[in-house]
Amino acid sequence: MDNRNIWAVAGLLLAVLCWSGNALVARAFHDAIPPLTLAFWRWALASCLLLPFVARSIWEHRATLRIAGWRLPVIAALGVSSYNSLLYSAAQSTEAINLTLVNTCLPLFTFIGGGLLLSEWPARRAWFGMAIAAGGLIYLISRGSWAAFSSLSFQTGDLIMLLAVAVWALYTLLLRRWGRYLQLPPLTLLGVLMLIGMPMILPFYLFELNQVGGFSPNPTNLAVIAYTAIFASLVAYLSWNHGVKTVGAAKAAMATYLMPVFTACLGWLVLGEGLQLFHWIGGGLIFAGLLLATRPATPMAIR
Repeated sequence: MDNRNIWAVAGLLLAVLCWSGNALVARAFHDAIPPLTLAFWRWALASCLLLPFVARSIWEHRATLRIAGWRLPVIAALGVSSYNSLLYSAAQSTEAINLTLVNTCLPLFTFIGGGLLLSEWPARRAWFGMAIAAGGLIYLISRGSWAAFSSLSFQTGDLIMLLAVAVWALYTLLLRRWGRYLQLPPLTLLGVLMLIGMPMILPFYLFELNQVGGFSPNPTNLAVIAYTAIFASLVAYLSWNHGVKTVGAAKAAMATYLMPVFTACLGWLVLGEGLQLFHWIGGGLIFAGLLLATRPATPMAIR
C-alpha cells in the first residue's frame, strides 16, 4: 500500500472515530438538546469556524461552482442537512451502540450502489474482506453468544438510522460520481456544502423550536455542540471526502465496520465500561477484513 492509500485509510479511520463519538454524545444528550437544534447549531458553528478561511477561495472558484450547478445542493442536502438530522432524531429512541451497528449496513449499500451507479464492482478480495468484517460484526453484536444475538431488539430509532445510512451511501456515491465537477480544494468544497446545507435545516429547526423549545446554553451543552462542529463536522468530513476520492466509495464504506469497535472503546475510556474478550475478537476480525478489502491487489480492483 503506497503512502497515498495509507493516508486515505488513516483519514477514513479518523472520520469513523469522530462519528463514533458523535453517536455517543447524540444519545447521551438527547434529552438536553433536541435533534434538529443540535444539527443546526453544529453546522452554524462549523460554518463560522471555517468560512473566514475559505471565503476567498470560494470566490476564486466561482466558475467551477457554476459548472457543478445543481449537483451541489443535492450533495449538501444528503451529506449536511439530512444525514445528521436523521441520526440525531434516531438517537431519541435508540442506544448509541445500535446507531453504530445499523450504520454498518453502509458497506453493503455502497458496494451494490457503486456497481449500479458507478460501474465499480469491487474485486473478489473486497467481497471476501467484507464477509470477514461482517463475521466480526456479528460476533461483536452477539457478545460471543448466540442467545444474546437472538434476543437483540431494534426500535423506531433503528429504522430512522437505516434511512440515514441509505442517505449517506448515496452522498458517498455521488461524491465519487460527480468528482470531475467538484475539482475544488477540500476545505472549499466543505465550506460550500455547509453554506448550502445549513439553510435547508433552518425551517425544520424553527418548527422544532416552536414545538419543544431549544436548549440550555450551559458549558456542557456548548461543549457537545463544539465537539460535533469541530470533530464530527470539519475533521471527519474532510477526512472522509479525501478517503472516498482516493480509495473509492465502496472501499471507504468498509471503514464503518469499525464504528461499534470505536464506540465500545470510547465507552471504556469515557464511561468506564470494560472491554471484554468478545470486543477484542470481533474488533480484530473487523479490522482484518477492512485491511483485506481496502488493500489494492491489482490495478483493476476498483477503478
